[in-house]
Amino acid sequence: MPIKGLRRIDSTKVEVPKGYKPGMRTNGIIYVDETLEKSLESHSIEQVANIATLPGIVGSSLAMPDIHTGYGFTIGGVAAFDLREGILSPGGVGYDINCGVRLLRSDLHKEDITPKLKDIVHAFYRDIPTGVGSKGKLRLNSKDHKKVLLKGARWVVEQGFGDDSDLEHTESQGCMEGADPGLISSKAYERGSTQLGTLGSGNHFAEIQYVDEIYDESAATVMGLFEGQVTVMIHTGSRGFGHQVCTDFLEVMQRAARKYGIDLPDRELACAPFESPEARDYLSAMKSAANYAWANRQFIMHWVRESFIHVLNTGPKTLGMNLVYDVAHNIAKVEEHVVNGRKRRLIVHRKGATRAFSPAHSELPEIYKQIGQPVIIPGDMGRASFVLLGTDTGMRESFGSTCHGAGRAMSRHQALKKAKGRAIWREMEDKGIVVMATGKRTLSEEMPEAYKDVSNVVDVVHRAGLSKKVARLRPMGVIKG
Repeated sequence: MPIKGLRRIDSTKVEVPKGYKPGMRTNGIIYVDETLEKSLESHSIEQVANIATLPGIVGSSLAMPDIHTGYGFTIGGVAAFDLREGILSPGGVGYDINCGVRLLRSDLHKEDITPKLKDIVHAFYRDIPTGVGSKGKLRLNSKDHKKVLLKGARWVVEQGFGDDSDLEHTESQGCMEGADPGLISSKAYERGSTQLGTLGSGNHFAEIQYVDEIYDESAATVMGLFEGQVTVMIHTGSRGFGHQVCTDFLEVMQRAARKYGIDLPDRELACAPFESPEARDYLSAMKSAANYAWANRQFIMHWVRESFIHVLNTGPKTLGMNLVYDVAHNIAKVEEHVVNGRKRRLIVHRKGATRAFSPAHSELPEIYKQIGQPVIIPGDMGRASFVLLGTDTGMRESFGSTCHGAGRAMSRHQALKKAKGRAIWREMEDKGIVVMATGKRTLSEEMPEAYKDVSNVVDVVHRAGLSKKVARLRPMGVIKG
């Protein structure tokens, strides 16, 4: 049954009309089919409408099919704002700044590692620190910490953990220019000094997979993907450092909203005019946290490679483990987009949404200009993940954006209740999936039923033309915090 107040546009999207609530400057569009529409939360719809009330919004307030309620902005939300009349909001990025995903391909076949799968998962768990408040192998002094914030993954590669090819296959080459370490609080520095190279907790993971199905053979070949191939997906972000940066600037932005007379339907939408000092400071601090996240994933990727080499007693050339791509899905960026036939520079907020640029875009590495930007979409630990490509339609309709994952179907509390009395690790093992985590609670919160089926989510963005399917990946082994 359709949700009251929404209007279905076509089989992949519904409209939140401009009159859905007072103060909306534009409409909202939620990319969902009729099945996923049934699981829409009323509060997440309200958040899509709230975003549409913010000054300087350009186009529609958008939400992807993995939509669920977030802080201020819905998770799965995309919103672009004019640089002169628009705003910048920490809620449009989230606490885990530059939470993102990177995908590694290899020259290994599934059969090559099956006998050693448990050993590899154990090596991951040993070599990659996981869990709430986990501390890494690294201890950053003040000088090096600032270099990480300025240079991101570039600094890590300079230390010998990877090479220039890794940077070429990372969004923004693993570094956003314009970061300012001087804007970071002492508490954020303290939290970040021991967490570089750590996975963290919750839905963050390192997962061994295999390519189960290819949908676009030519694009898969460009990416170096083939059926039966072993891949590894890493999902994490800026850890406690980024969380503290967001916390610090939410207070700044709440004061700024009052100072500049911005009427907010929800205080969690705290923001400031893009050209204001407060917004400039937040953007520079956000870039610092984004760079920390890219450095974090670069270190973890290095340890993933080392784990394989150690367990399989092989060399890097035999392994052939190279980065396909790294994408951010909690970030705000100044980008150029065509709106009503005119090029405009906008500040695009993506929160739980992935950049998906079309072929020939100037920001893509040369190898991907012929096919478009790879989009890495993780699912839950029991079903599947996907590799997609950005499209021209996505550039026109969603500011070059698509979904970022499966999206939660249950709160963590609901999942814990549902998992009571069950051994989730055993259920995964019965499916042939080896799982390790710091505690039973994490596995219960992250059990497959707690998420929407990523195949349904990906099908919507594929049919809508926001991105197109290239390959499906099945889980073999995973570590979680």
